Amino acid sequence: MMKPMTKTQLVAAVADAMGGDKKTAGAALDAIAAVVAREVAAGGTVTLPGLGKMACRARPERQVRNPATGETMTKAADKQVKFAIAKALKDSVNG
Repeated sequence: MMKPMTKTQLVAAVADAMGGDKKTAGAALDAIAAVVAREVAAGGTVTLPGLGKMACRARPERQVRNPATGETMTKAADKQVKFAIAKALKDSVNG
């Protein structure tokens, strides 16, 4: 199994693809991450063309079970980030 690409490797690959320097590519990657995080935290949806759609969904209060003790307890409502993969990415991986 391959190791996941690190941020440093991603910045280098983006800089190479853009024909620019790593500092600019790193700043662009950080800016994209900040914008996506801010929008999703506010309850919005962000579509990354060719990759997929990221959205925040609310989960209601629910009953959960502690696997170690078997005890059932109530877990408070929370939010969860969901990522739906774009068809173009699925097709490029499977094709």
